[in-house]
Amino acid sequence: VQLQASGGGLVQAGGSLRLSCTASGRTFSSYAMGWFRQAPGKEREFVASINWSGIGTYYTDSVKGRFTISRDNAKNTVYLQMNNLKPEDTAVYYCAVLQVGTYYRTRVQDYDYWGQGTLVTVSS
Repeated sequence: VQLQASGGGLVQAGGSLRLSCTASGRTFSSYAMGWFRQAPGKEREFVASINWSGIGTYYTDSVKGRFTISRDNAKNTVYLQMNNLKPEDTAVYYCAVLQVGTYYRTRVQDYDYWGQGTLVTVSS
């Protein structure tokens, strides 16, 4: 089972990026998925999550109105569209699968499979 995250990069404040996370080795269309991030010297924190169908989404307050999580189950892929990026959004972004529990779980330990992370750097 592998989760491959991609789409990170360097962007100026106010810019946009779209992260993708594709699962292989197993179908995750029945499970909720989430995005987390970890800035240098800080703990990994929850960013957004989405239920199995894509109808239910949940965001941490700091990204509401700027980030949008979505998924394409036919492609076994979850996305994170990030708009109006700020320097404080700089971090390594990770996708993860939630096998048990509702999609608004925000704790790292609630999630089961993790991708390798993709670096997002926002310059001021």
